[in-house]
Amino acid sequence: MSRVLIIGCGGVASVAIAKCCQNSQVFTDIMIASRTREKCEAAKEKWESATETRITTARVDADKSEEVLALIREFKPDAVLNVALPYQDLTIMDACLAAGVDYIDTANYEAEDTEDPRWRGIYEARCKREGFSAYFDYSWQWAYRERFQEAGITALLGSGFDPGVTSVFSAYALKHYFDQIHSIDILDCNGGDHGYPFATNFNPEINLREVSAPGSYWEDGHWVEVEPMSIRREYDFPQVGKKDMYLLHHEEIESLARNIPGVKRIRFFMTFGQSYLTHMKCLENVGMLSTKPVSFEGRDIVPIQFLKALLPDPASLGPRTVGKTNIGCIFTGIKDGKERSIYIYNVCDHQECYREVGSQAISYTTGVPAMIGTMMVVSGQWKKPGVFNLEELDPDPYMEALNQWGLPWVVEENPRLVE
Repeated sequence: MSRVLIIGCGGVASVAIAKCCQNSQVFTDIMIASRTREKCEAAKEKWESATETRITTARVDADKSEEVLALIREFKPDAVLNVALPYQDLTIMDACLAAGVDYIDTANYEAEDTEDPRWRGIYEARCKREGFSAYFDYSWQWAYRERFQEAGITALLGSGFDPGVTSVFSAYALKHYFDQIHSIDILDCNGGDHGYPFATNFNPEINLREVSAPGSYWEDGHWVEVEPMSIRREYDFPQVGKKDMYLLHHEEIESLARNIPGVKRIRFFMTFGQSYLTHMKCLENVGMLSTKPVSFEGRDIVPIQFLKALLPDPASLGPRTVGKTNIGCIFTGIKDGKERSIYIYNVCDHQECYREVGSQAISYTTGVPAMIGTMMVVSGQWKKPGVFNLEELDPDPYMEALNQWGLPWVVEENPRLVE
């Protein structure tokens, strides 16, 4: 039925590949491409005997738009699923535009070299205009809207869990449970334990950059920025228990503030253990989270990239991670003139995910939505010209697919609210 080029072969990509292979009726052909072809070949060998999906592989440098374009023209896919690095979003979007092919990703664009003076000028202007100083936002990709419309192709931004599923939860809540949503609290809880004193559950460079940045939230039509990790709350998560969570800036706040009419406040919280926070603060204090190159024995190295090489590969955490994740949204608002609150969430078990696809739940909860978002586009259910965040589209078929493909959700009425 469809041919899809999958760019990337890390932890999230491995889950997306597995789920495409489970869904052979939709994904008849996939090509797995990354900078390291051996990893693509290993994924092919793992899944090709268990699927009717035809799998091919290729090497591509996703930093080079011309290489991506050449591969698209060779394979002739119906869509490109970008599960590489957020640094590469724009080069892949450029290739899709040139080839007239639909585009799907899981996270918004981030500039790799935040010290580049050309990038810093745009960044500082954005900070002044929007009021938050995170190194990532949707403005770069939203700028492609008219070009994708004119080309008659679709770009689907952020089909992971958060952003992604949380965005669909928001659209679903507005469609079925509220006449007006007043507040959205996005809660991301990882109750898993991998046994290491310090490790990150996804790309360390991106994870540590997000966590060490100032926090921000949307309130009464403007951004409020706070010191990193300065707002802490405790929450009792279903099937996980009580955990400390901290307010962060997160990209879906930006799109939800635009696309959920009249919402008064949107916040994002993520849980962290004390060991993680202590290690991170120490690394930050000695400069290991810096993106600015330093000279060492005649060579320039980027400290956070060097740290990434020292930390455990997130893809290796699956066999040793136990416990569960709980990710969802608490909504308050009005329905039929009465105040209402609901909590829509998913619980995922790390070991169950590993038994199914060989990955822990963090990769699973992003990789499954990546496949679903691609399915929505190639099946025609979400196929229309332009650049879209998930909350702009009909949530119902996506919500049905979550239940079908491994991320069942719960709606809880009158949950305990976050202060």
